[in-house]
Amino acid sequence: MAQPVSTQQLPSILPPGRRVATAIAVGAAALGAVAVLGALALWVHYGTAVFFEMIASGISACF
Repeated sequence: MAQPVSTQQLPSILPPGRRVATAIAVGAAALGAVAVLGALALWVHYGTAVFFEMIASGISACF
């Protein structure tokens, strides 16, 4: 039977990539949480009607 030339394990490459992926996921979750908290703060400050009118005018400005 053929034997492997080297029995040494290659250094693991996945953990640094996992750290980067985890950092990106945590950053995206934090950004999403900030957006939701900002929306809730605007809702509390301006009230429901004004809040929805601001969102609608922002969306209509995009198109």
